[in-house]
Amino acid sequence: MTLPENAPSPAARNFGIDCLRGLAILLVVVHHLALPFRLPLGPSLLKEWLPKRLLNAVSFNGYEAVFIFFVISGFLIATRIVERDGGLERVNLRRFYRARALRILPLLLLTLAALSVLALAGVTGFAPDGDRQSLAGLLGSALSFTFNWYEGRTGWAPAGWDVLWSLSIEEVFYLGFPLLCLWLPRRLLTGVLIVWALALMPLRGLVPAADEVWWEKAYLPGMAAIAWGVLAALLAQRWRPARRDARAMAVFGAFCILMVLGWRELVHRHLFKSGMYGLVLGAACLLLAFHAHPPAPRAGFGWLARMGNLSYELYLSHMFVVLAAVGLYRGMLGKEQAWTFTVYLPVLLVCFGLALLLEKFTSRFGRRGSCVETEAKRELIIQQ
Repeated sequence: MTLPENAPSPAARNFGIDCLRGLAILLVVVHHLALPFRLPLGPSLLKEWLPKRLLNAVSFNGYEAVFIFFVISGFLIATRIVERDGGLERVNLRRFYRARALRILPLLLLTLAALSVLALAGVTGFAPDGDRQSLAGLLGSALSFTFNWYEGRTGWAPAGWDVLWSLSIEEVFYLGFPLLCLWLPRRLLTGVLIVWALALMPLRGLVPAADEVWWEKAYLPGMAAIAWGVLAALLAQRWRPARRDARAMAVFGAFCILMVLGWRELVHRHLFKSGMYGLVLGAACLLLAFHAHPPAPRAGFGWLARMGNLSYELYLSHMFVVLAAVGLYRGMLGKEQAWTFTVYLPVLLVCFGLALLLEKFTSRFGRRGSCVETEAKRELIIQQ
């Protein structure tokens, strides 16, 4: 399969996609800080100045933001396979799994080491609480990408560990997805992905809502969102809308996401409790538009794009900062909530700085991997 004419270079960063990722990670960080039992925005002095709907939209859409991440992930991974290997059916397993390992494992292992030290020290928010969970169980499930399953069986994990559930869903999908690409004929693979994507809400319905943990973190609904991204990537390889059409698609996609984030009760009522379809459809439309006509960097949004670029580092590390900030605020002001809003910008800045340090640390592994791959190519050329 060939790339569309004038398609963006595979190596180039896409400002629009980075901004969408930045928005998603921003919502995740704010959500984890704004939970009612931490430092909520609603009771703060901001309630006198900002609409309640806006405060709620900013504070309580972390879960929806993760599903936006799932769609973006599927889109980018499938696009890279097509661009590097010429098609999903030609995926190079060794290169794919190696690239995933180099991207995921260095930071994951560092994060697990830090979590383990804090757990052994008995720090609240990091140490297992109760008889059903243990440090060995937390570590084993994180390393085997069954963390969401572990939580479903044992209850909510300590807050510092809880973010690992979505990584488990992604990595289990990507362990099997390349094999399906090789084993299934292209049309059958596409059909499976379409059925899986459309089954997002029925798959969520398989788990009783009373089983709160597993209802949120089951494998199949999250993977259905990833399937939306993969399908969008396949469509992007065959169809490149005109600039005007792409702009209209981007507006429609942004509208869908905005409605789900800000007016969820209306979407819930009028879309028969299927608002997640609006969310993943909106994300897919934005990705198609941004891929067809990458937007130029805009002044004032560079920080958001950089957050998107650092989304993995921010996701795995932000709870260290969030929990420390909550402890510090409580130690200084106790249960006073009027000034909680003052914590948000410092927390975001510290999270950003920590993510930059982690990126610098883990980039060493990526450079080493690139050097090894370059040497392997040289050897192949010499042998030929």
